Amino acid sequence: MSVRPRRFPGSMRRRGTLSSDQGHHRAKPRSKGSGDINSTTMCYGRCARCIGHSLVWLATLCIVANILLYFPNGETKYASDNHLSRFVWFFSGILGGGLLMFLPAFIFIGLDQEDCCGCCGHENCGKRCAMLSSILAALIGIGGSGYCVTVAALALEEGPRCMDASGQWNYTFANTEGDYLLDSSTWSQCVEPKHIVEWNVSLFSILLALGGIEFILCLIQVINGMLGGICGHCSSRQQQYDC
Repeated sequence: MSVRPRRFPGSMRRRGTLSSDQGHHRAKPRSKGSGDINSTTMCYGRCARCIGHSLVWLATLCIVANILLYFPNGETKYASDNHLSRFVWFFSGILGGGLLMFLPAFIFIGLDQEDCCGCCGHENCGKRCAMLSSILAALIGIGGSGYCVTVAALALEEGPRCMDASGQWNYTFANTEGDYLLDSSTWSQCVEPKHIVEWNVSLFSILLALGGIEFILCLIQVINGMLGGICGHCSSRQQQYDC
């Protein structure tokens, strides 16, 4: 007569729990290469987006500063009578450091989601293409900001156009090679417009600083775009199992 071993409900529950835990910890497939590359590319994309937003604000300030140069003391007669510095009419802040900077700025902002239409179905290759193409936009920004910096520096060196004590309109500080900037006591040689030296020095200095920051940011994006294009490479999806 054979004796059958008894099965207790508690042991069955424990065995079922163990089997369910083993099934829970069963290896799960994970895509390896694509996730790492996307996260790396997104890092470069977020950096470009931050640069783009900064350029928008800087370009807006450049436009405002350049417009203010046309209205010394809030008056319009000096612009209509052509009694402003000739460098004001170069539109360095409106065009170079302003409108031209919006193009690379908006391109940089959209890089975080841009993939060049997947580059023939390969999303990672598309993101690399987008990062490399941003270098061209950054070079345009470098040209615009460089133009703004150059014009502002020349305007500061030459000084404003003003009326001197003899009643003549000329560039009073043109022959000082910019030394008047360090000697504020000579600024009173400009009789009209009032405080025109302070006005020009302040606004052109702002344009010089803003253009310099724009130049540095666009240069950073050139490096960022090269790293994003070179480090982000095309690879097929590989399966990896985590136990």
